[in-house]
Amino acid sequence: MNATAARVRFADVQAAAARLAGAIERTPCTHSRVLSRLTGAEVWLKFENFQFTASFKERGALNKLLSLSAEERAAGVCAMSAGNHAQGVAYHATRLGIRSVIVMPQITPFTKVRNTRELGGEVILHGETLADAQLYMEQELVQRRGMTLVHPYDDAQIIAGQGTVALEMLAQAPELDTLVVPIGGGGLIAGMAIAAHGIKPELRMVGVESSAYPSAYAALQNEPGLVRGGQTIAEGIAVRNIGVLTLAIIREQVAELMRVEEAAIERAIGLLVNVEKVVAEGAGAVGLAALLSDPARFAGRKVGLVICGGNIDARLLASVLLRQLVNESRLISLSIDIEDRPGFLARVAGRIGESGGNIIQVHHERLHRGHAKDATLEVMVEAQDQAHAQQIVADLSAAGFVVRLGAGGMEFE
Repeated sequence: MNATAARVRFADVQAAAARLAGAIERTPCTHSRVLSRLTGAEVWLKFENFQFTASFKERGALNKLLSLSAEERAAGVCAMSAGNHAQGVAYHATRLGIRSVIVMPQITPFTKVRNTRELGGEVILHGETLADAQLYMEQELVQRRGMTLVHPYDDAQIIAGQGTVALEMLAQAPELDTLVVPIGGGGLIAGMAIAAHGIKPELRMVGVESSAYPSAYAALQNEPGLVRGGQTIAEGIAVRNIGVLTLAIIREQVAELMRVEEAAIERAIGLLVNVEKVVAEGAGAVGLAALLSDPARFAGRKVGLVICGGNIDARLLASVLLRQLVNESRLISLSIDIEDRPGFLARVAGRIGESGGNIIQVHHERLHRGHAKDATLEVMVEAQDQAHAQQIVADLSAAGFVVRLGAGGMEFE
């Protein structure tokens, strides 16, 4: 390991674990029979979304806070974050009696601002971007006011704290031979790699990034243009620039990097809700998305996934789950031509009911280009799966109705 990476050692992670004992949840790490069957690997899940602030970020934040001198505590701490790091810093700083100031862009969703304030942090809204917020924090809070920066990832104490996730996982599931870990700024995977290789040097570390924000891959390839940015459901790892310290550790200790697409992340969120009955944010689901995207890479291996956070907007989660129902053909939209006279709507509803379909909503459309005595029914139907959806359409067609897939409908093979 080079000199930069050596700044964080296995002993540092062990020391962090001793400091955090009793103040951080020792979250479950359980085997998933269903996800193992679906992916072809033996899959264990580490539920860091069960932390008090629903994210692993508490570990690094608390370890950093506990390392401060009396003078640093008195001056207070600051951070730049619009998400989980802000809440972790605010919660533990308040618990320890340390003033915390969190700088967020002015466009930060109100729920995140409110949550951070409720946890005891003082929030300053500044600038349009995270870069604007960071510049203000560095100039006003660190340089002028003398506050200590609690960096979200590029700090030895932060990295050591995050590494305690791997210590727990290998104590709970010592048979693991692969860890699949999300990468944003790199603090989690850097700490976990040091911890895991301190216990099991042969263990395989796989990092997963959003395809829109492959900051580690771009840095290792020296191609910054690969980070195209834009919208992603995994906003917790939407980081344009990997940390300097974290990159050195990733280069030395991470075997592979993967990039996953938005559709795979959405599917993973849906599976975690439906199979494991747990809520994961986009960043927390990318490990499972990697397995779903390339199952052959992990076939037969004993894989540990980190559900690193569960802070997803309720409306976004609802949208993801509905989209998954459509993708799985469990929710289908049908356009059915009928005669515009009494009894036809009842005949359609009856035929769908006899086929076992459940009508979610129906719209009777008379303003169309066909005959004035005809109408179109736009029907949203719940089915068991694609085969059942196909049967519903076949039964309607056999009954003499002309059926077309409506907007958002699936394609039948």
